[in-house]
Amino acid sequence: MFFWVKKLAGYVLMPLPFCLLLLTVGAFLCWRRRSSLPGGTLVGAGAGLLLLFSNITVSTWLIRPFENWYPSIPEVTPRDVPAELARCRYVVVLGSGNGYTPGRADLNQLSASANRRLAEGVRLMRVLPDAKLLLSGPPVRERRSHATVMARAAISLGIDPDRIVLSEQVRDTEDESLAVRAMVGDAPLALVTTGWHMPRSMALFRHAGLEPLACPTDLLTHRDKWHWTDLLWDVPSLERSTAAIRECLGYTWIWLRGKG
Repeated sequence: MFFWVKKLAGYVLMPLPFCLLLLTVGAFLCWRRRSSLPGGTLVGAGAGLLLLFSNITVSTWLIRPFENWYPSIPEVTPRDVPAELARCRYVVVLGSGNGYTPGRADLNQLSASANRRLAEGVRLMRVLPDAKLLLSGPPVRERRSHATVMARAAISLGIDPDRIVLSEQVRDTEDESLAVRAMVGDAPLALVTTGWHMPRSMALFRHAGLEPLACPTDLLTHRDKWHWTDLLWDVPSLERSTAAIRECLGYTWIWLRGKG
């Protein structure tokens, strides 16, 4: 029950639902009273926050600290693998959702984020011939688990099925960290997840007794030169702001519980 209460609270506090809530309550108060200072204030706050969260510069400023926390793994070949990566016995790819549309290849069932995470995992596996690919993700109702869908997609990309290990009975990142610890012990591992999700993931995995190598992927910002168009608004900016707020709340939650 607590798990779903946490999910609901997290959803309501995301930028779009929160701004829509302010706008709705404010409009209702204005409708009930012809002159409503509280209602007008809420409408103004909702509109203002929505503009801020949808701005390219603001959203980039919010998400960049999370993505810059750990450096990504550069281009490597089997001949020049960094020592810290070479010692990894597992490449752990955290789950990120998929669909179940009949007739589609498993690779095309994966969400955009899951696709990028898996691609990074496969890239690392190709320079770590002795490593296992550990894929994580639960089933949805009676359907195949997310880990299974990722495994089938990985096989289609050339990964030997014998090198794949699944972790399916997990619901969130904290569950994943505990499940991986139970499966691999203290074996060195490379942890693959979305860049903005990496700080919280590393904190939880370390709290579980592991010392993973951070391998962030699915990065939403780049070191491009500033351009006047960065003052504009778009949907991807709202998505970046949402990710930043989610991780800020998530990291604060684990920090309050002594796991950050």
